[in-house]
Amino acid sequence: MNDNKLSFFEKANNWIRQSVTIRLMTMGILILLLLIPVSMVEDLIREREYRQEEAIREVSSKWGEKQTITGMVLTVPYKSYEKVFETESNEKYKLIESVKFAHFLPELLNIDGEISPEIRYRGIYEVIVYNSKVRLTGNFLMPNFDEWKIAKENIIWDDAYLSLGLSDLRSIQENISVEWNNKQYFFNPGVESSDVIQTGISTRLSLNHTDSLGANFIFSLNLNFNGSSGLSFIPLGKVSKVNIKSKWQNPSFDGAFLPDNREINADGFTANWEVLHLNRSYPQSFRGSVEGIEESSFGVNLIVPVDEYQKSMRSAKYAVMFIALTFLIFFFVQILNEVRIHPIQYIIVGLALCVFYTLLIALSEHIAFNYSYLIASVSIIALITLYAKSIFKSSMLTGVMCLILSILYLFIFSILQMEDYALLMGSVGLFILLAIVMYLSRKIDWYAIKTKGGE
Repeated sequence: MNDNKLSFFEKANNWIRQSVTIRLMTMGILILLLLIPVSMVEDLIREREYRQEEAIREVSSKWGEKQTITGMVLTVPYKSYEKVFETESNEKYKLIESVKFAHFLPELLNIDGEISPEIRYRGIYEVIVYNSKVRLTGNFLMPNFDEWKIAKENIIWDDAYLSLGLSDLRSIQENISVEWNNKQYFFNPGVESSDVIQTGISTRLSLNHTDSLGANFIFSLNLNFNGSSGLSFIPLGKVSKVNIKSKWQNPSFDGAFLPDNREINADGFTANWEVLHLNRSYPQSFRGSVEGIEESSFGVNLIVPVDEYQKSMRSAKYAVMFIALTFLIFFFVQILNEVRIHPIQYIIVGLALCVFYTLLIALSEHIAFNYSYLIASVSIIALITLYAKSIFKSSMLTGVMCLILSILYLFIFSILQMEDYALLMGSVGLFILLAIVMYLSRKIDWYAIKTKGGE
């Protein structure tokens, strides 16, 4: 009886060791377990990307944030009276006086600027900063209060002021003055009303209420400020014309309006916008605050053309496919050539495939992504090929493994270079791989293999 019992356990053990079903289940479990290091790799990429963003924020906070120019705005305060009834019968009331603001936008606003970029380093990370010199010119018409039926004696002409918005005042490099009808006025920090501009500078103007409604006020001023990442504008003019040039070769135009004309070459870029007041959602004159001003912003971002973390994350998305296909190759070799492969050997190969991504991240932080990918992929292919040779005991099978891995890494690299067609290329590639697997396995008698394994 003991012999029969021993024979039963031996047969069961042989069946477990040689069963195709058990092997496939083991492979599936190992792939699921290897999702843990794959997830850790993705967390590592996110962590390094966060550190890069933190470095950019730190440098930008000291040099100058991304800038937005909002201007110019002519503001005239006026007295407003509100009835407050003292009795429920509404027969007796008193007038409460308050000061409110009317805002007038320029008829013409010309902005001409040059962005001088440079790259600063925080540890191993690159941060794009710039110095910009911008000239604003244009004209205002005499403010008209007639449509609001405000009495002339209630308009406080002596407290009128001109304001300019700049999102980060700490980066201003020179004192700013405006030439207003051949008179010079110096700006001071802050604005009296935040209806239009929240962060900016302003200067008092002496408007003459005796001027006719057709009076024209011509202004011009120069700005010299630092910034980082990008520069944006808000088109407050009835006609706003913006002309920007820079030596940076990789601009990205965004916002509510794209350039009417742009030119990008080895010497840098130039861009021109012309925006009419009809293209915006807010009027040329209004009282209090108005909606839609921030939404009309447009401008240019100075981008780094290669984002190694984004590409590393995209390549990590294919880690499961890499592991599954490599395991599948080992499985077919094991079945068709009767090579015995232990689950531990599968795990070692899977971990080697995961190490590829850590190598890729580490190298891409110091050298170009393409070279990083080449070094990491060649290293892992060589490592797995040498390990497979000790398992397969066949130069031909080892060569086939090396060729297939090389094709897979080349395929993923091609997908990373084609952002717009990545999904299409990936789907076509997976279809071809599946077709090859189906073709190679079409004549395998899986039941015969199982029966043979159970003998």
